[in-house]
Amino acid sequence: MERVFIFDSTLRDGAQAEGISFSVEDKLKIVERLDNLGISYVEAGNPGSNPKDLEFFQRVQKMKLKNVRLTAFGSTRRVGIRAEDDNNVQSLLRANTPAVSIFGKSWDLHVVDILKTTLEENLNMIRDTISFFKEKGKEVIFDAEHFFDGYKENSEYALKALQSAVDGGADCLVLCDTNGGCFPLEVYEITKKVYEMFKPVPIGIHCHNDTGMAVANSIVAVQAGAVHVQGTFNGFGERCGNANLCTIIPDLQLKLGIRCIPEENMKKLSSAARFISEIANVAHDERAPYVGNSAFAHKGGMHIDGVHKNPRTFEHVNPELVGNQRRFLMSEVAGRATILSRINEVAPHLTKDSPETKRIIDKLKKLEHEGYQFEGAESSFELIIRKELGKYKPFFELEHFKAIVSEPSNSNYSSSAMIKIRVDGEEEITAAEGEGPVNALDKALRKALERFYPQLKEMHLTDFKVRVLDSNKATAAKVRVLIESTDGEDVWSTVGVSTDIIEASWKALVDSVEYKLHKNIEK
Repeated sequence: MERVFIFDSTLRDGAQAEGISFSVEDKLKIVERLDNLGISYVEAGNPGSNPKDLEFFQRVQKMKLKNVRLTAFGSTRRVGIRAEDDNNVQSLLRANTPAVSIFGKSWDLHVVDILKTTLEENLNMIRDTISFFKEKGKEVIFDAEHFFDGYKENSEYALKALQSAVDGGADCLVLCDTNGGCFPLEVYEITKKVYEMFKPVPIGIHCHNDTGMAVANSIVAVQAGAVHVQGTFNGFGERCGNANLCTIIPDLQLKLGIRCIPEENMKKLSSAARFISEIANVAHDERAPYVGNSAFAHKGGMHIDGVHKNPRTFEHVNPELVGNQRRFLMSEVAGRATILSRINEVAPHLTKDSPETKRIIDKLKKLEHEGYQFEGAESSFELIIRKELGKYKPFFELEHFKAIVSEPSNSNYSSSAMIKIRVDGEEEITAAEGEGPVNALDKALRKALERFYPQLKEMHLTDFKVRVLDSNKATAAKVRVLIESTDGEDVWSTVGVSTDIIEASWKALVDSVEYKLHKNIEK
């Protein structure tokens, strides 16, 4: 099997995305996860740009990494000084990483308008900086910034920039579509020319997603000869993001037979992607290829029937290969076969003619008439199945709860909740404050239960939606509350319906906790 080396820049380029900021602890956790996945390189930051990155490089030395080669990122030396006298160059040395990623200008426009120097001096800066690090025993990856734009305007100079890197001893030449404006055909043709001209020096690719082409451009670059692919998890990055490694890795490995990570680690991809979204504190893209919750979700009746008969009819790969799972959505366009498939996950022996199946379908119709909808709330539906089949275990009994909204509030929280529960005859009374009554209830419930079920500490809400079902009834209208929860590995959704938004939320919260605990028992 052919191989490409995956170079992850989530902690550097990904951290430049709007709304994302990683702490040192965040970075250490992500490095550990990427190492476990089998990623080849992790570009962890620029030690010369901020104290946080410098602290990270000091602390990461204590980690025993099995797969990842840590890489420090920085620029060529400044205009008019020696590499050894440049503070940023020295900070890269102090990072004490086996590899360094050096970016330099390959577009003459940037040399003249941004660096304000001569074309020849820029070539010297590239060669001198790389040569300095090679003398120090470092692996040097040269990022030819704006290479494709530079090549299209002045190919002779762009190629001279690469040659200067080779003259300095660069171990890899990375062609960058820094502005993200290139299309696949031109990326393929230019990469092919560079590959033929500079072989056997390895060629890499670094793409941004400003035209939505980052993944496609990365793939065609590999087909043109690149053996080093840079990107970020979940496509995090400046402006529209970077090439998404969560798509590139399975595209190359599962579709083209080009090894990116150890085969046995591919099933860790979905959980790693979700873990990094959690650390970044951003909503995971549920429609992302391969790793989104909807990537293998089927709703149409004919689609579902086809997948039941042969999954290949509507799935391009087996979801289990990337650690994801197939889902059949409960909806008005789903048939009895869809409902039966969900029942069979709990009770495989039941058929469409079993009396238990009919009872569950009748229960489903009754709840839908009351305003429930189980598309996107399959976890609540699974609990209904368990209750109807006598396979449901209540993990606690509610004595009572009270939610209070205080306006104006003298604290940072506008609401508080008090809850009294009983677990195996033992009583627990707990209170909590929150940003709204539902948040306060959620905190109070989990606080009360964590003494009995410590695994709930891993769990938190990621989404909360409210839908008014009959707005004509004004304040007497029923509301449907949909809650999404996660424990950092799995994600699940639950639903509650009531004329009281607090009660509807409570029902969804309880289902969320009960589902988590049932799943833990099964594991």
